[in-house]
Amino acid sequence: MKADTHPDYHFITVKMTDGTTYPVRSTWGKEGDVMSLDIDPTVHPAWTGGSAKLMDAGGRVSKFKNKYAGLGF
Repeated sequence: MKADTHPDYHFITVKMTDGTTYPVRSTWGKEGDVMSLDIDPTVHPAWTGGSAKLMDAGGRVSKFKNKYAGLGF
């Protein structure tokens, strides 16, 4: 097996939107880093049954709506 072909696999802490944290193993960041989530299963409409609100990152949603405006979206 070749040396140095796999990324570093270490423990990080995931911080949920409600402030709870838990340790996981990941290749993200460095050992001991904290990943703060903006959306997680406790607040995401897909899991909570609430209504979704689209966030237009870079105008992509607006561009789509303008392109297909005549189709009734």
